Order: sequence, then structure tokens, then C-alpha cells
Amino acid sequence: MEVLNSTKHCFKILQVLRPGITTFGIPTLWQTQQIRHRQTKHWNPKFKRLRKLKFIKIDLPNLNEKASDLPKHELKKRLKERGVLPPRPWLERPFHISCTGGIFEAYVPPEGDGKRSIISAAGAKQKFEFLEKKSKSMLAVRKIRNYEEDFSTDDFAAAAQDVYIGAHQKMALKDKHKLRELVTERCYPEIMHNVRDKTIHWSFLKSLEPPYVVHARVTDVISKENLFAQITVRFHTQQLLAIYDRFGRLMHGSEIVAKDVLEYAVFEKHISNEYGKWRLHDKIIPDWLPPKEPSIATYRLVDESGEVTLQPTKLKEVNEEAHPKLETEEEKDRPQITASTGPDSLTKPNKAAI
Repeated sequence: MEVLNSTKHCFKILQVLRPGITTFGIPTLWQTQQIRHRQTKHWNPKFKRLRKLKFIKIDLPNLNEKASDLPKHELKKRLKERGVLPPRPWLERPFHISCTGGIFEAYVPPEGDGKRSIISAAGAKQKFEFLEKKSKSMLAVRKIRNYEEDFSTDDFAAAAQDVYIGAHQKMALKDKHKLRELVTERCYPEIMHNVRDKTIHWSFLKSLEPPYVVHARVTDVISKENLFAQITVRFHTQQLLAIYDRFGRLMHGSEIVAKDVLEYAVFEKHISNEYGKWRLHDKIIPDWLPPKEPSIATYRLVDESGEVTLQPTKLKEVNEEAHPKLETEEEKDRPQITASTGPDSLTKPNKAAI
């Protein structure tokens, strides 16, 4: 009787705590205790279905499985499920052509340009030949306007001069990152050649004649839709150039004497590319132009044991500046000859210059 009374008393307590629970039968009590004390089940079953949908069952790949062991139809099915294209029997590597490898249909400057006047017979003949060759250039300009609607040769000459000046300034400053934006990939190694360990002072003074377009060509590379345009601009300017070696000695030019420079610069653009830019591509050097003078290098002839050798006097000049001394009579009797030769003579003496 005591056991029954205690059991009834427990059932009454459960009814007070959780109303709606029946007090008849032991299974009802067991279910109530199971719902109440289980920690893995949410107490509110309202969003039970939504919580079930939060988990997605995925098929884990078998990492030990080899593609060579599968049949073709099964491999094709697996690739379709994963959205992967089947492998090709050949290997293709994408490549980008940002510039051409040279000048196509290069402009040939007339001999004596910049020296002959238009009033003279030779100057008038040059002007007439220029007008004859202008037809192909006009067709090329028309093709460029298909990609650049606002293109004008007059405006382009002024913009090309800014690119020309900027490229030379970045070269003098050795700013390689900015220089790549102003010159093409073909022009970059040529403009930076032999610049190391040298100090370059370059300045643009003025234009003796306004720059103008003398030549224009458009060509396709690989496909007909891939077009490159090249425009040759004539510059007649006044510039200052001085090049110093790593010891601070003047090798070429002068910072005082200005020189008149007549150049034909070629600018190129990948017109099929929406983000293409006009960049300096090359300079035209005519065949009739005389060769440039080499950089000045001075040597001293030393006659010892009957052999004639050439030695550079640069190191001796440094020693004499640090420790000056008077020449002895024996040194005065020795023959001393100076010669101006090119930089190649540092290793091989040029006997013809002596």
C-alpha cells in the first residue's frame, strides 16, 4: 500500500509540472522521461522538418580509385556528373602577342632630309614623292578609325611626342616599371641596352619643326581579326645628352652644347585590343646616314722591352690626382701618343689608330 501511495503521489507531481500527460500506465511515464531527459533532440518539434533539410548528403569520392581502371562509359559518366570536360589528346598552351617583331613596310627617309629646303628642286622632288606614297597611309588611317573613331593624325603627332619624351626620361631615370608602359616589349631591351653602371642626363629643349605623321601601316598577325597598327612620326628637335661612366667621367655628349636631332620614331598599337595603347616601338635609321662617332677613350703608349702596348690612362689619372709628382727626364724621353678609339679597343689595341 505504501508503494502504491508513493506512485500515485509521483503521478500527481508530474501532472502539476507538465499538464496534459496521462497518468495511466507505465509506458506513458517512460516516454515522458525519454523526451524530458534526452539531450540530442530539440525540445520544440515545430521546425523538425526544416532542421532535417539543413543537412545534405554527398557522395564522397573514392581516393584510392584510379581513372585508368574505370571503363570509358563509367569515366564519361563521372566527368559529366562533376561538370569536367574530357581531356584532349593534344596539348595547347595559350600565348599572347602584345607587339610585332619589327617594322612592316618600313618608311625610307629621303636623303638629305632636314637640310634641303622645300623651295629647292631637291626639296620639291622629296615632297612630290611623299604625296605619291600617301595613298597607302590614308587607307591604313581609315582602318584605324574603324577601331578609334576620334583618331586624327594631327592630334596623334602631339600625343606621340609626349610618349617619346616620357620614354627617354624614364630611360634616363632607369624606371623600368614606368618604361614598360611607354615602349613595346621589342623596344625595351634595345632602349635599356648598355645603360647599366652609367649616368644619363637627357633633356628635351624644343621642337625645331612640329612633328607630323609620315607613314602608317596596318597588318594582321595569325588571324585577320588580330590587327596591329604602326605609325611613323618625324621629329626635328633640339636635345641635350650627356653620358657618364660609373666613375663620373664624361663618355659621350655634353650638358652645355645642344644638338639638333632628326628622328623617325615608329609607334605601335594592338588596335584589336580594347585596352591597347600607343607605345614607342622602334626608330628608323636610314642606310645613307653616316656612322656615329664612338665614345672617346684615351690610351697611353708605353714602350718597354721593345714591345708596343696600349694601356688605359684612367687609373693613372686617378693616381696622379691623389699623388701628384714631377716628370723625370726618363719619362719625358719616352714616346707618348694618345688616340681616340671605340670601346672595343679596351681589350684589343688598335694599331691603325696609332
